[in-house]
Amino acid sequence: MNRAAIYHEPDSRYCFAISDKMLVIRLRLAKEDKDAQITLVYGMKYEYYKRQQRIPLPFVGCDHLHAYYEICLPLEDVRLAYIFHVKQGEEEFYYSEGGFFDVYDFDLSYQTYFQMPYVNAVDIHRPVEWMGKGTFYQIFIDRFARGDFEKDDSYIDMAWSDKPTPRSFAGGDLTGITQKMDYLEDLGITALYLTPIFQSLSNHKYDISDYYAIDPQFGTSMALKELIAEAHYRGIKVVLDAVFNHSSHLLPEFQDVVVHGRESKYYDWFMIDGDYPTMKPLNYETFATVAEMPKWNTSNPEVQAYLLDIAKYWIEEYHIDGWRLDVSDEISHEFWRQFRKVVKNANPEAVIIGENWHDAYPYLQGDQFDSIMNYAFSKAILDYVTKKAYDGKWLAEALTNLRMRNTWQVNQMNLNLLDSHDTHRFLNQLGGDRDDLLLSLAILLTFEGSPCLYYGTEIAMAGGYDPDCRRGFDWEKVGTTNPFWVTVRDILRLRKTEKCLQEGVTEMVADNGVFMLKRHTAGVTIELRVNGGNENHPLPQVECLLNHLKKGQELLPKGFALLKYETERS
Repeated sequence: MNRAAIYHEPDSRYCFAISDKMLVIRLRLAKEDKDAQITLVYGMKYEYYKRQQRIPLPFVGCDHLHAYYEICLPLEDVRLAYIFHVKQGEEEFYYSEGGFFDVYDFDLSYQTYFQMPYVNAVDIHRPVEWMGKGTFYQIFIDRFARGDFEKDDSYIDMAWSDKPTPRSFAGGDLTGITQKMDYLEDLGITALYLTPIFQSLSNHKYDISDYYAIDPQFGTSMALKELIAEAHYRGIKVVLDAVFNHSSHLLPEFQDVVVHGRESKYYDWFMIDGDYPTMKPLNYETFATVAEMPKWNTSNPEVQAYLLDIAKYWIEEYHIDGWRLDVSDEISHEFWRQFRKVVKNANPEAVIIGENWHDAYPYLQGDQFDSIMNYAFSKAILDYVTKKAYDGKWLAEALTNLRMRNTWQVNQMNLNLLDSHDTHRFLNQLGGDRDDLLLSLAILLTFEGSPCLYYGTEIAMAGGYDPDCRRGFDWEKVGTTNPFWVTVRDILRLRKTEKCLQEGVTEMVADNGVFMLKRHTAGVTIELRVNGGNENHPLPQVECLLNHLKKGQELLPKGFALLKYETERS
């Protein structure tokens, strides 16, 4: 066996509590050793030397390099000691914190066992219960719908159907979203993620000049309250976008520094190399290299207090259901730890979603974010659909790798997506192939987590990179005369109504080019089959909830089917 590949770490993503007396334990082996028999040898740590229990550790899947074993272990005593017994063929040994042992001395086990010393309730990452139960819908507000025709619209400089530019305005607003709430509910949406609503000169509002003011282009305080009330009436959550990495250069505090330099009481709120901030040459930290977006010094306690008050205000005053955090990986961990306490004290069920494009494990241990925007998921789906060398087996391994990056709680709450306001439209990345887009959506909406649909995907909106991915929504393409829209709505409704798709244990396998994603609950399995091969694939004689490109009892290439059947799994 490849012992160098064997890995476990206590009190980590390899060992974590999901409730007061329930622990998940994982072990990693080399992929070529996936047929090994693993036994967890565990017990109460103060009696471990004389009394142990043994239980098989089930195999749960492989990624491209490793095999993973995992168990959800109920605890009678939350002071746990454990080691692993590994057997493959004639080779067997014990694996502990002290390394590998052919014979393990339990009398001296206190020196080398793995341990979870104590499961403290305050350390458990409690999932936000409504996350994972349905589907998010991301709205770029200026381009979704206009509802207020009494507002000053002199700022609007493009027709709704025009191709947008970085600085053009179409007129979408909060009232427009409220007026489309029946549509969103009918579509099967259960949560909205709105791009920033705060006062700003731009159409995207990621350069905020007043964090307490709703931009008049989007509406008033009353318009936001009406939107949230209408959403909540339908059981739809509302998450706002927090831009706490940077502000607008027009922010009054930054302008005070522009005028008074080092003498300003706000000088240390930003990171400036000189007596005064200058745009040319640029001498202060910014978002990317954008001079109009000075970066907050979130290591400064005064800045922390200022931003934390903002986070609390919108939850308490408007009853929003959480925050999506812009450029979250460039902000101090200490700030996010304080942010979590403030947000959860205001509303324990408010979700915190970071914009981290890579493995974000340091932020996802229960003390900072609940989840991230899972761009790694979108890349895995894109590679699977567009690269001929990547088959169903490859996809199962890629998605297993993403699952093993995180705890169960994070996987339940991760905001899985295909595209967003920061990417090309997924349809464009697929070369305009709508069948590929539908099977990608089927995977998105079946996979565990909190799927997020970017506005207009349900009508196959096209668009290149920003700003082209931010076109005006074409409402004429909505309805039962559009078969693409009907299929997307059907999948969304299944996600909303089928408990198995919300809470089911995940299993992924592949066979002859067919990718199978199964979700199991007690007595029920829903299985997605995706035909990524070149031949027709025969389907079993079970209930078919929904399908695309199915002929008789066969699934055509690029087709998918959602199957439901009873099982004995508990």
